[in-house]
Amino acid sequence: MILSIQHLNKSFPKEDGSNMIAIEDFNLDVEEGEFVCILGPSGCGKTTLLRIIAGLETPTYGALLLNGAPTLKPGSDRGMVFQEFALFPWRSVRRNIEFGLEIKKTPPKEKRLISDRYIDLVGLRGFEDYLPNQLSGGMKQRVGIARALANEPAILLMDEPFGALDAQTRNLMQKELLRIWSETKKTVIFITHSVDEAVFLADRIVVMTTRPGSVGQIYNIKWERPRDRANPEFAALRKQILTQLEDNVRVDG
Repeated sequence: MILSIQHLNKSFPKEDGSNMIAIEDFNLDVEEGEFVCILGPSGCGKTTLLRIIAGLETPTYGALLLNGAPTLKPGSDRGMVFQEFALFPWRSVRRNIEFGLEIKKTPPKEKRLISDRYIDLVGLRGFEDYLPNQLSGGMKQRVGIARALANEPAILLMDEPFGALDAQTRNLMQKELLRIWSETKKTVIFITHSVDEAVFLADRIVVMTTRPGSVGQIYNIKWERPRDRANPEFAALRKQILTQLEDNVRVDG
C-alpha cells in the first residue's frame, strides 16, 4: 500500500462566516503501481483532493499516509501534471524537464542523463531545444509528464491532463500515457471528467459523490490493455458509470 487516505475532510470559509464543506469522510487506499482514475460531478472536490495529496492544500482533518508516514507538504515523492501545461515559456523542452533537478542541485552530468532518458521516454528526441510556443498541445503535455517523472516520484498525480486537447490528440495521449506507465511502473492518480477515458485507462475507477465529495462507488477493471472502446463490455461499464453520475446530479438537484 503506497497511499492511504483516511477520513479526509476539507472545508473552506465563506463570507457569511460559515464553512463550505468540499470533501467529507473520504477514504481510499492505493496500491503501488496502480492506475486509479477519479471521476465525479463538477464541483465535487476532485481537484481539491489531488491538491491535498500533492501537499498544495491542507486538509481540515483526516490522515494522508504515504508509505505509512503522514504527509502534508509538497515533496519530490509526488509529481504533478496540470491541465494547463504550466511550462516556463522562456525555457526549452530540456530545461523545462530539468527544472526540478536544478532545484535539487543535481550535478550537470547526471541532470543531462536524466533529461535525456525522459526526452526519449516521451518521444521528444529532436525537440529538446524547442520552446513551448513551438510545440503542439500534445507535445507540451509530454514535456509536463517528463518534467514530473524526472524527479523520480513515487506517485504521479494528473489533473485532467488531456482536457484541453482535441479528441484525436487526446486518444493518442491516452495510449502514450499507458505506454509510459507500463515502462515506469509508477503509481498514477488521474482526475478526469471523461468516463470513456477512465474506463480506457484505469485499474480502478473511483466515482465521487456530489459536494461534499466522498467515495460513492469503486469499479475494479481487470481487463487487459489495450482496451477496445467498441467492446460491448466497455460500452456497458461506461453506460453504468454515466447513469450513476447522472443519478447523483439529479439527487443533488
